[in-house]
Amino acid sequence: MPNAHDPVLLVEDDIAIATVIIAALEDEGFAIAHCTGIAARDKLLATRRFAVMLTDVILEDGDGLASLSAVRERAPDMPVIVLSAQNTLDTAVRASESEAFEYFPKPFDLDELVHAVRQAAGARAPSAEYTNAPIPGEGEKMPLVGRSPAMQGVYRMITRVLRNDLTVLITGESGTGKELVAEAIHELGNRRTGPFVAVNTAAIPADLVESELFGHEKGAFTGAIAQAIGKFEQANGGTLFLDEIGDMPAEAQTRLLRALQSGRIRRVGGRQEIAVNVRIIAATNRDLTPMIAAGTFREDLFYRLNVVPIVLPPLRERREDIAALVQHFLVLAAEDGLPRRALTQEAIERLEARAWRGNVRELRNVVYRLALMAREERIDAEAVSDIIGPEIAPASLPQDAGQGGFGAALSAWLAAENPPPGALYHRALAAFEKPLIEYALGRTGGNQLRAAQLLGINRNTLRKRIGELGLEPERFSPS
Repeated sequence: MPNAHDPVLLVEDDIAIATVIIAALEDEGFAIAHCTGIAARDKLLATRRFAVMLTDVILEDGDGLASLSAVRERAPDMPVIVLSAQNTLDTAVRASESEAFEYFPKPFDLDELVHAVRQAAGARAPSAEYTNAPIPGEGEKMPLVGRSPAMQGVYRMITRVLRNDLTVLITGESGTGKELVAEAIHELGNRRTGPFVAVNTAAIPADLVESELFGHEKGAFTGAIAQAIGKFEQANGGTLFLDEIGDMPAEAQTRLLRALQSGRIRRVGGRQEIAVNVRIIAATNRDLTPMIAAGTFREDLFYRLNVVPIVLPPLRERREDIAALVQHFLVLAAEDGLPRRALTQEAIERLEARAWRGNVRELRNVVYRLALMAREERIDAEAVSDIIGPEIAPASLPQDAGQGGFGAALSAWLAAENPPPGALYHRALAAFEKPLIEYALGRTGGNQLRAAQLLGINRNTLRKRIGELGLEPERFSPS
């Protein structure tokens, strides 16, 4: 079995990335052996022991992930950390199924990578008994689209819950794809042969929620003319997805908590307790914390549901994914019988500039509308503007942030800058984003994690913008 005193093997054909990783690990006291391909890797593994192996996926002579079976034969207990620029859910799942100790999409946080190597240096690789699902092929259609840093965290969290039955709470704005994430966890996980049952608790009348979830006996209430099987029993052996859990009535919350604690349910009007084997995935677009404080959502139920939290980013925080999402939806629209379309780069940029308050769901609807209504096969920016029209402005701008408020500041900036037509959105963002980030860094003493939480954006997104804007976080640190 390898130990922390053995060297680390780095298999990476990008010399610039390899140089950075080697320098960081050597600073931590690790000895590094570096090669750029599978053949050289196998020669090193045949003659030396390594504490950890870091490997890229796409190497100069093949797929580093697909060839991990050969690595396992030579070093079955050596933890493997996978690095990848592919950055899709498919790659993350393949890394998980290949028993990777950890998966890092590029660009990665170097400090997190070094920490993972330290952890892996004294750890055994996961047992093969957990690899009870086939590895999805490269051509298999994945349920989620996007390679942005914001989505990489989502992919990593998904892969961590595929081999267990831990309860998951998915949060995010409406239209961000919470049910798609729940379906992905089910379809790629160890309950994929069982049923996936989804119920929107917000769409059920309050007096029928318990009957919908737990079923009822004949005569349990007026209109109960026959026995009915509830969602828990329907999902037995599989996954029960409880959407909009924040809208569940208080009495139903109590019974749900009891079911989660005991693994047993009782139909409305029934006396017999029924054992159920169900994985729970819940979702909400509401902030449950103030609801707990107000007494409208049970705190003990929240802790039962929030075992593994997955936070979905709004589309405005992953604009770099819009082009891929548009292409994905154009393909789906054609499969649904709509005309085949393509968008010019200017048209994509027009869509990227939109606020997308309805998130991915709104984008999908817009793409379908474009496919249906556009006059030309190739859709340009003017056609996009004609079809989607102007955005609906928010009811009012907040007037309590900064001297004079945002509205006054925006009016003054417009008068001074007089930006050209078509550039207002990006010019305004650039003008207001820098002082906003400086404000957050100042409030948090230069702590980027806390600043990202204050702003409500992903930490990697904040770091990227700090670099692009030329900010120096250290100057905000207390002296």
